[in-house]
Amino acid sequence: MLISVTFSMVIYHELENEIDRFARAPRFRIERQLYEEYAVETRQRIILSLLFVNCGIIVFSAGMSYFLAGRTLLPIKKMVDEQSRFISDASHELRTPLTSLKSAFEVYLRDKKPTLAQANELVSESVTEVDKLENLSTSLLQLARFERPNDKKNFAEISLEKTILEAIKKTKSKAEITGAEVKILADHNSLTNLWVILLDNAIKYSPKDGLVNIRIDKGSKVVKVEVEDHGMGITSQDLPHIFERFYRANKARSKEGAGGYGLGLAIAQKIVAEHHGTISVTSQEGKGTIFTVHLPIFS
Repeated sequence: MLISVTFSMVIYHELENEIDRFARAPRFRIERQLYEEYAVETRQRIILSLLFVNCGIIVFSAGMSYFLAGRTLLPIKKMVDEQSRFISDASHELRTPLTSLKSAFEVYLRDKKPTLAQANELVSESVTEVDKLENLSTSLLQLARFERPNDKKNFAEISLEKTILEAIKKTKSKAEITGAEVKILADHNSLTNLWVILLDNAIKYSPKDGLVNIRIDKGSKVVKVEVEDHGMGITSQDLPHIFERFYRANKARSKEGAGGYGLGLAIAQKIVAEHHGTISVTSQEGKGTIFTVHLPIFS
């Protein structure tokens, strides 16, 4: 607006000089008087025109500023809201095992004559809760690492099948791999962690001794990996939310031994995103689930 007003003043000054010069040009007094009246009217029209233009500019610029500021601040607002929700959820998840530990110790201390069996049981329960805290803190650190924009990644040409075999070994799962050998540009540890998360998820919600199928389909520029289980499946209500942090389906929570904090799939999504790929899921209740990962062969 400062630039616009400055240019308006310059334009008005130059036009006023031209009007004065034009008004002094007539030789006769009557003609000069008519020209002076015309000059006054012209000046008024110029002022009104410049005011109209500047008002239009200020309305337009204010509207565009509001729109662009909103567009600029939207990602920041989303990030702040997401961070607040993350802190709230993390605090809640941390509070649960800590409360359990505190309650167990308080009950033990109230007993005036605790037995060795009670002490052993308390230690065993405490170790279980500490393990939960350790798993949660590890998952939170992993998630935080993937959200750092300047975090260095060790990308190199690696064997996709090798990372899957390492994940099978770590999870001690019964999985069958079908497909061709593929070399891709990726971070070896991150990609292995991705398959560990997907295999662990498949094992948790599959029947005992259930088989997990891993299919590799190589394209010209993209490789598709499917991790299929034949377990309980995911409900249509839960399906859109499974990649959200700390989200756990009610049915999954009720499954014995399927504990977790709902961070695994969120981390998996981050790993796929850092490799410029995509991850999706299809599922049928009672029939099983298929996680599909698309990764560029070279990026």
